[in-house]
Amino acid sequence: MYDAVSAWNAGFIRRSGGGVGVCPPCCLPDKKIFAKPPAALAVYTESVQGIFDMRASRAFTLVELLMTIGVIAILAALVLSALGRARASAQAITCLNNLQHWGNATHLYALDNNDFLPPEGKSAPSDYDLNRTGYRAWYVQLPEQMNLPRYRDMPWRTNSSIQPDPSIWICPANFRRCHASKTTTNLFHYCLNHMVNGTGDENHQTPITAIRYPGQVVWLFDNGGLAAFAQQNNVHTNLHSRGAQFLFIDGHAARFKNTAYWNFKTGKGITNNPALVWIP
Repeated sequence: MYDAVSAWNAGFIRRSGGGVGVCPPCCLPDKKIFAKPPAALAVYTESVQGIFDMRASRAFTLVELLMTIGVIAILAALVLSALGRARASAQAITCLNNLQHWGNATHLYALDNNDFLPPEGKSAPSDYDLNRTGYRAWYVQLPEQMNLPRYRDMPWRTNSSIQPDPSIWICPANFRRCHASKTTTNLFHYCLNHMVNGTGDENHQTPITAIRYPGQVVWLFDNGGLAAFAQQNNVHTNLHSRGAQFLFIDGHAARFKNTAYWNFKTGKGITNNPALVWIP
């Protein structure tokens, strides 16, 4: 440590020309080295010592540095988590709005078509089907009700390398794209419950007023596959915070946790939930 007193005495001895502990007579009458420096030098010594102490107290130890880095990492994780939740919430709201628009289009179609729901069409339509003038399907008739571009004109429908633009067709949380390797390929983020209009020989357009409990009967849902229509086994199981969103015949849409509609032991959809009716 810096010792101003010793430095001062040493400098005095050198200046006086004497050896260690000896002072020439010509320098000091009493032939003694000052026992202590002047008061001004003592004050200076205390100031220098204070600076060294202050610098030492301001320095980070390794433990303090690691603790600071840890706190910053925790705060960053909290911020990123909050941003992730906010993004997921925004995506869920957009998806819910999309389904509600499909619900509005369905009711407008029913009003214009003697109360009938739109036809299902084919689950995987070909270009020939979509280009045919008389071809009818929910993904053809409902966009017409809202003056939207035709489904056949969507570039992402058969090209998986094209990023879909935000639209009523696309759920922003669903990253599934079409299978470009297949001959017949399409992409439907929203799937129609084909049990409403019946299946096989019983497949026919159904009047919307003939459906009991329209607030519980599923009409459209978040698609876990690619088909235009299917049933309970095609619902996405992990789209909106481990769940999916459903549009009901009455036009309202809601989110359900995956355990409310999916049996993970069997890998199939549940059909005994009274809030999610598949067969009206």
